[in-house]
Order: sequence, then C-alpha cells, then structure tokens
Amino acid sequence: MTSNSEAGRLIVGLDVPDVRTAEAVVRDLDGVVSFYKIGYQLAFAGGLDFARELVSGGKQVFLDMKLLDIDNTVAKGVEAVAQMGVSMLTLHAYPKAMSAAVEAARGTPLCLLAVTVLTSMDAGDLKEAGYDYDPHALVLRRAEQARASGMGGIVCSASEAAAVRDIVGQQMAVVTPGIRLAGSDPGDQKRVVTPRRAIRAGASHLVVARPIVAAQDRRAAAESILSDMKLA
Repeated sequence: MTSNSEAGRLIVGLDVPDVRTAEAVVRDLDGVVSFYKIGYQLAFAGGLDFARELVSGGKQVFLDMKLLDIDNTVAKGVEAVAQMGVSMLTLHAYPKAMSAAVEAARGTPLCLLAVTVLTSMDAGDLKEAGYDYDPHALVLRRAEQARASGMGGIVCSASEAAAVRDIVGQQMAVVTPGIRLAGSDPGDQKRVVTPRRAIRAGASHLVVARPIVAAQDRRAAAESILSDMKLA
C-alpha cells in the first residue's frame, strides 16, 4: 500500500475528456493531491502518455483499465503497464486472469487491484447480468479469490469495505470509489459512502472524481474530502 497520510490515500479520478483538462485539474490540486486515476475516457485521449508525465513528475498513478482477457494477453498487458511506472492497475476479479497478472507483475512494485462489483450495480443489475449472487456475496467471494491469487488489493464499495478487510487482512489495499460528502448528489452511483465512513470501514484509499473535478473550486473540494477523512 502507499502512504498512510490522508493526502496519500486520496486518489482523484481524472474522468475528463482530454489531457488539457486533466492538466488543469492537476495544476489546481498541486500541493494538495499527489495521486491520480486515469480510466478509459482519458486513456483513449492521450492519457497513457500523460500518465507517464505524471509519474516522471513525482505523482502516483492508478491506471483503471479493468483488464480481462485470455491469460497470455492479460500477462503481456500487465508487463507493459509495469514498465510505465504507475502505482496501481485494475483487472476484473476472475481467478485465471488474476493469477496470470500476479505472475507477470512479480518483482515489480505495481499493485494489482481486483475489481469486485462495480459501484453502479445493485442486485437487480447483477440478476439481469446472469449472476446468482447479490452484490455483497459476490464481492466477498471475489475478495477471497483475489487474496488466494496474490493480488495487491481490492476495489469495492465502501459499504463492503469492512467485510472485505476481514477477508484480506491488513496487508492488501482496499480501494473504494463511490465516495460522496454527506448531502451531495450521488450521481450514477448506487452504493455511496462518506469519506470518514469509508476510512473507518477499512478502506486504504478513496477514489473521488466528480465531487472534485466538477467543483467550481477544485482545491477547496479536495480539502473538504481530506478534512472528512481526518475525522475518521
């Protein structure tokens, strides 16, 4: 896991359409935030090169690619990502994919994160997708499989963080998206939790995007999140 300070545990999601906007967010948060997530939207708009720039500038990067493919393809992808110097990489928590990724990342500092159940999904969504598990049960099953595979951490809703922490112990990262301050708009997230509750539940890192990136004063928004984390 990375820094135990609040600043080192807050990951700002650069869910923006282009590198210019991402650069503006990073400038606004200079000195307050040092850890950034890059997902599909930015990655496919020059974000992978920007990730390298952030790393060379001393920032930490969480590359949210949610890899899932045949074993060899996953392994080759993980090897390439490890060479970028990013800190975290996600893949879906399928046992064969996780095992291939762990072997490919062996000997590197890359923390592999298993995505359990997306925070935008509820029991009805899982049923429609063909799963017999409710979200909580599926998260716990995948957490057990991730631990057995040797993964570095778990991505789950903060509402499941305590139960996941009981399964994975203290050494694995527990990364929680779906974070909102009390009274704020949940957006398209269906399972949201405040920063302090997420930390108390056992989260090691919080991922926050729109509440900071879309704020009129991004720096103040980030500081509000950090202040709420400190209350934990």
